[in-house]
Amino acid sequence: MSEAYIRDHYGVPARVGVRVTVDGAPGVITGFDQASLLVHLDGDAHPVKAHPTWRVEYHPAVPAVQTCGGGR
Repeated sequence: MSEAYIRDHYGVPARVGVRVTVDGAPGVITGFDQASLLVHLDGDAHPVKAHPTWRVEYHPAVPAVQTCGGGR
């Protein structure tokens, strides 16, 4: 199963690099295993598996700051 399957099947914004909170612990999605998220929790050495909808909060990405290309 893939990232697209998880997004479509569970209706969640799961993508590699998205910040999440899993059961109260903040982290980032680093990959997928079957129908599970692989989440590297802040401060942990290894990623953990998490179900896409069980105690997972997805946090929208903060847009990168873009600079104007105008010259002086």
